[in-house]
Amino acid sequence: MRILLLIVSAMMLIACSDNTSKSTVDLSSDDVEQKETEQEEEKNVNMHEEGETDDTEEETSPAFTIDSSNWTLQPTEETDQKYVLLTIDDAPDTYALDMARILAEEKVPAIFFVNGHFLSDEDQMEALKEIARLGFEIGNHTMTHANLSELSTEETEQEILQLNELIKDITGEKPQFFRAPFGMNTDASKEILAREGMIWMNWTYGYDWEKEFMEKEPLADIMVNTDHLVNGANLLMHDREWTKEALPQIISGLREKGYEFVDPSMIETTE
Repeated sequence: MRILLLIVSAMMLIACSDNTSKSTVDLSSDDVEQKETEQEEEKNVNMHEEGETDDTEEETSPAFTIDSSNWTLQPTEETDQKYVLLTIDDAPDTYALDMARILAEEKVPAIFFVNGHFLSDEDQMEALKEIARLGFEIGNHTMTHANLSELSTEETEQEILQLNELIKDITGEKPQFFRAPFGMNTDASKEILAREGMIWMNWTYGYDWEKEFMEKEPLADIMVNTDHLVNGANLLMHDREWTKEALPQIISGLREKGYEFVDPSMIETTE
């Protein structure tokens, strides 16, 4: 009987020893898994914080300034690359949206200078909204295409500020750039623009309003081969059918001559 009790006691001790060993192993495994999880979470947090720091450090300064002596764009750093800026006036009359789609397809940036009298109905407003959605800069070209030299200060202010508000209502953004009709800037307009934090510009050359260039081929040829084409040139075009038709040839011709296109977002502004 004593022998039987000894055998039973020995078996119980062995069982207890096995359970204790198993519990110890399980606890150790849980600790390791929890520690690995904590390390992985800490690594993810660190990576996220590093990513936020990198995003902040990637801010870029403006790449171009405007030379008002000839309205060319001058790079802020030395570069061997040649550039031109494309601008489209009198938008969105009839062909501006088609022109924007051509430019977008060719990955060419531009500024579309808008007149308020071309935003008189929903279709024109939708056209402007689509041009902005395609990524193009929208500039102010006055409400009525008035000659500012013939207006009072109050009338000039209305021509500029009323259109600023209209463009902002449509696109969500106030224009940064202004171009006076006929290039007629005045002391009053310059003062208003300075107060509004806007940049005004004229152009280096343009031809599509001259009778001899109101056709696709002559216009494409002169825009690419004129003696006025220089590095940084500010090219003026309009919302016109012949300009729309000439646009692909103008783009390819400029590229063949080694020019790339200034992104308006890289032009130095006062804001």
